[in-house]
Amino acid sequence: MRLRELRLSAPGGRLTGTQLAQRLGWPHSKIYKLENGRQTATSEDLRAWAGGVGQPDVFDELDARLKGFESHIRSWRRQLASGHKAVQDTHLSAHADASVFRGWESSMIFGILQTPDYARSIFARYAELQRSPRDTEEAVRSRMKRQEALYDPSKRFHLLLWEAALHALICPPAVLAAQLDRLAGAIGLDTVELGIIPLSASLKIPPATAFWIYDDRQVIVENWHAELWIDDEASVDTYLRTWRTLRESAVYGADAQNLVSAARRALRSG
Repeated sequence: MRLRELRLSAPGGRLTGTQLAQRLGWPHSKIYKLENGRQTATSEDLRAWAGGVGQPDVFDELDARLKGFESHIRSWRRQLASGHKAVQDTHLSAHADASVFRGWESSMIFGILQTPDYARSIFARYAELQRSPRDTEEAVRSRMKRQEALYDPSKRFHLLLWEAALHALICPPAVLAAQLDRLAGAIGLDTVELGIIPLSASLKIPPATAFWIYDDRQVIVENWHAELWIDDEASVDTYLRTWRTLRESAVYGADAQNLVSAARRALRSG
């Protein structure tokens, strides 16, 4: 919207998209894609735009907006340009800086609790979906390194998992069986509070998008097209309320172990 405002308020008179495209030597479709959010501008695009509409001084404002946008909405296309390891390393750094973690996952086992083989299956599937470079082994090593935090007595993980994730065959059955064994062992860790919401539980809200909350001040949400890094207080409060509402339907301890054991038995009988 800001780009369109600048085009229409050019000092020499309003410019049409075609006129601005001619000035910049761009296909005129690029003008409308940038204005309508169908294409993300680069810093070079913004500098050219500011000059093209006769307002070069506005570049700093536009570039600051872009950097703010990219820090909060991190597209998978850009993040995975060199593979999954870079993304895992970013999360490794974020984990190192936080002490209290709250997580919600509805479709797969948390990365912090994954076995190497299960993680390989996840990375391979997502690399195929996103058409990104396959650096599976490097990504797995980074994910496993992140799990060292589970044994750090200064950290606490409060995790909520929907029972459906225990049955999702995103990997071979033998890999899922080993993953369930690993999950059962994690329930006994003194740094981990793992709650599982049974499929039969009464829910106050739908078990929707997965997310992490770091130190009750930053939220990371994964969508199909991007990761959202959210730090404004009102939004963080919304995710905290969501997490606490979901927690009301969860079971813990022996009851959670029973759900994992039932999923394990279902694999054997299948």
